[in-house]
Amino acid sequence: MDSPLQECTIKEQRGVVRVLWAEGVKPVEIHRHMLARYGQSTMSQRKVYEWVEMFKLGGTRVTDEGRSGRPSTSLTQDHKSSRKASSL
Repeated sequence: MDSPLQECTIKEQRGVVRVLWAEGVKPVEIHRHMLARYGQSTMSQRKVYEWVEMFKLGGTRVTDEGRSGRPSTSLTQDHKSSRKASSL
């Protein structure tokens, strides 16, 4: 009996999604297959569907898109005013 893979990366799972989708396997079956291999470490079924859609649109990457800079932490003047009012 095969046991789930103990160590896996999200990139590895995305690669599995890409290969199985290219072979014509439906997303629900891809997720079932991955559950048998990765156990609790498996990405959600929703994520499998999202990645299949991305591959259908021509995407080939299994890594996240790079993001520039850090998230904005500044407040607009309206937010500053409402924070002052709520602290009074």
